[in-house]
Amino acid sequence: MTADKPRVLDLFTGVGGARVGYERAGFEVIGVDINAQPDYPDPARFILANALEATRFTFQGFDLVHASPPCQAKCTLTAGTNAHLASRYADVYDETRDLLERSGVPYVIENPRSRPDMVLCGEMFGLSVIRHRKFELGGWKAEAPGHVKHRGRVSGMRHGEWFTGPYFAVYGEGGGKGTVAEWQQAMGIHWTNNRKSIAEAIPPAYTEYIGRQFLQCQTEERPWQTSPTSW
Repeated sequence: MTADKPRVLDLFTGVGGARVGYERAGFEVIGVDINAQPDYPDPARFILANALEATRFTFQGFDLVHASPPCQAKCTLTAGTNAHLASRYADVYDETRDLLERSGVPYVIENPRSRPDMVLCGEMFGLSVIRHRKFELGGWKAEAPGHVKHRGRVSGMRHGEWFTGPYFAVYGEGGGKGTVAEWQQAMGIHWTNNRKSIAEAIPPAYTEYIGRQFLQCQTEERPWQTSPTSW
């Protein structure tokens, strides 16, 4: 591990959408997920573990912690048509927030239950996906870019009628969803062709912006030197 870069611990990393954004912003990133991620961009910096159990004493040496705890229980789709399925999914937002608060390290939580300190949308970054996401910032503050007016509808089938528009609905299989290549382009994720992985990921543009904002808000007196960790 290098000692001249700020470091992010990326919990519930999935296929690594958040990881790639932070890396582009200048961070070294360690990802943790309970599920194997064969398409993860940097396998040497991926830890197969339960994020809530494996990190209780290993925050030393990280400058920022990002967590995207499972959101199926509270996401828009489950809260609407599929509300009866919510009990099937774990909701560990409270446990995650408590863990990060006790860590003493500045953090970011991306989850439907997150405090909306920053709300980002694909249109802010020229992406072909809307994908509003809430980010809770712990121990630091930053402002989101201005919300750009949406340019039209999401392409696909709605109640038996076909609509065209500048955006793709990156989830599910039916309703005239885009091709894998179109999803990859819309999300800015090109290292995997797994639909489920792409659908569950954060567009890297979001965390690249967040990472740059975090670095900007730090004082010049704080050098980016880190202590050895167990990773």
